[in-house]
Amino acid sequence: GGQPTDNHYILRSSLDVAFDKRIWENIFLDDPDLVIQDVDFSDTHLVLCVREGESFRLCAIPLPLPSHKEGVRLKEHCPRFLPLPNHVCEISPGPNYDYYSSTVRFTISTPVMPDAVVDYDLSSGKWNIIQQQNLLHERTRILYGKASSSLSDRSPTSLRFECDNSKDHEGDNVWNDLSEFYACEHYNVCSYDGIMVPLTLVYSHINKKENHNPALLHGHGAYGELLDKRWRSELKSLLDRGWLIAYADVRGGGGRGKKWHHDGRRTMKHNSIQDFLHCAKFLVEEKNVPEDRLAAWGYSAGGLLVASAINSCPHLFRAAVLKVPFLDPTTTLLPPILPLTPADYEEFGYPFDSEDFKALRKYSPYDNIRDDAVYPAVLVSSSFSTRFGVWEAAKWAARVRERTVYDPTRPILLNLTTEIVEENRYMKTKELAMETAFLLKMMES
Repeated sequence: GGQPTDNHYILRSSLDVAFDKRIWENIFLDDPDLVIQDVDFSDTHLVLCVREGESFRLCAIPLPLPSHKEGVRLKEHCPRFLPLPNHVCEISPGPNYDYYSSTVRFTISTPVMPDAVVDYDLSSGKWNIIQQQNLLHERTRILYGKASSSLSDRSPTSLRFECDNSKDHEGDNVWNDLSEFYACEHYNVCSYDGIMVPLTLVYSHINKKENHNPALLHGHGAYGELLDKRWRSELKSLLDRGWLIAYADVRGGGGRGKKWHHDGRRTMKHNSIQDFLHCAKFLVEEKNVPEDRLAAWGYSAGGLLVASAINSCPHLFRAAVLKVPFLDPTTTLLPPILPLTPADYEEFGYPFDSEDFKALRKYSPYDNIRDDAVYPAVLVSSSFSTRFGVWEAAKWAARVRERTVYDPTRPILLNLTTEIVEENRYMKTKELAMETAFLLKMMES
């Protein structure tokens, strides 16, 4: 039978034994220093994506594995760590369908590098960047006022990695990252109960100013999913204007295993909201972001997080963007026929259970709009789709306009579309441009 665990583990059994009589053995002992996130196979190697603290790493272990009767620590298999850039926030396995191929493909993501599709040849020791958006053309470097040295002279597309256990191998800007122009920093922020919450901060080297920079804080904290911290080209416009882009890995997300997820769902959802608020206060108190220049951004369940944080502390934010937000859980979760409802019972609670319903009412954005406060300017976007519930955005905007203190410099804007924006590239680009314009306008006013 299975066993409760906070992270993934890998089992093995002999093929010579009948299926119903097999004894499954754990290959690796639990190691808090190297947590397994994902796995891929070939006939010669086992490739693991592991998390070491807050950092992601890739390692290859030759097959077959030694026949230990009991599991051993991953380090005892002498894993060969594959080269990665700095600040990796996500590693996604590619279509590695050929079991007998020595090449494995992964997509590598960081907050300061466009996604790179990389092939690692485990037999020859070479790796190649197969596809990556190039933002460092000569004209781009001239735009930034940098030297016009040829990037191709110092950016090989094929490099060799050695068979050792050293940290990520460094090259001369071989990953085509943007660290020459943008900085990425990591912090641990103390929440209300002493739990340390990871916070990632990205900003421009040139345009950062003390005590003046606006900031945009992202959050999600649901379904045990990793917060999307990948490089997004639409944020370049804000970064080049001196904005700080921040990402709060609050509880409820997948940043630190299942317990981290469980500590931010159902009756413990308030942990996610408090984590987000403390990250926002950290930016104001420790990173010198003026209180009237802090904005928040949330998508789907992240919209619930941001809207609940606004209800708790409306003066902390100057503006917010809510994309297809989940704003009225106490009503939306009642009819079980909606596509996402069964999964949401596990995440937000079962409204027909008294304890879950009381918890829902305490943090529900729609049910906790304050009558005595000036709210930040908010842009709420949704679409006519049964997946999202367009009525939630409409009724939330109407109630905020009705109950809160009116301030013409802090409008509540509602943007509804008949198409699903995520499935239409033109509509997506148009909406992203509108969000950027909204944030810039609100910070200037």
